[in-house]
Amino acid sequence: MRVVAVVQARMGSTRLPGKVLRPLGGRPVLSWVLRAVHESGCADAVVVATSDLPEDDPVARLAAQEGAAVVRGSAEDVLDRYLLALREHPADAVVRLTADCPLLDPALLRTVVAAWRAAPETTDYVATTLERTLPRGLDVELVTAAALRVAGRAARGHDRAHVTSYVWSRPADFRLLGIVVRPGAAELRVTLDTLEDAALLDGVVATTGDRAPAWREVVELLRSRPDLVDLNAAVQQKELEEG
Repeated sequence: MRVVAVVQARMGSTRLPGKVLRPLGGRPVLSWVLRAVHESGCADAVVVATSDLPEDDPVARLAAQEGAAVVRGSAEDVLDRYLLALREHPADAVVRLTADCPLLDPALLRTVVAAWRAAPETTDYVATTLERTLPRGLDVELVTAAALRVAGRAARGHDRAHVTSYVWSRPADFRLLGIVVRPGAAELRVTLDTLEDAALLDGVVATTGDRAPAWREVVELLRSRPDLVDLNAAVQQKELEEG
């Protein structure tokens, strides 16, 4: 069963423009994400789905330099970009990732893909987010190609921007599987959307170094460093992830 990992990435961001190419520990944030995917070994292909706007030319160039394939499409219709990636790189399932999550754990990627591979005939969607127990920024989703195509035909508005929401919001129509961890750490935040987030990530990387840390290591570090947690504790998550 073929799996393709698709990373949505573009320079446009209302709160922190250019965040996906922001330097972190000596490399752009997008490079951190792509490294985690490559290290996981969970995908048969890695694709960066960016927009066709000129401002996203640097995203496409960096993706190619990092050995990822690139597709370009609508800046607003993110779902359509995923369907384009699927058309150009056929697969049975798609791992959805966002380029503003530099601390992705390769082991979590492997776990999500392995859960689907264990029962591909009876699972349409696997995610760490159905019940959020991990810090925001360690999110991993997998959706089957068949379910994604159904969403592509039926989704409107918000569902086209959020890519998978048409699927996970319809448990009567799709077979969903959630991955949870205990003890939970959902109150922590290691995604990048504001300058406060950037300050926390800089602090984490100053300790962990230029590598993809395990999620437990990140949680343990933050539990021991309330000064870091306080840096972005007041940040409110936007309802819609930008992509």
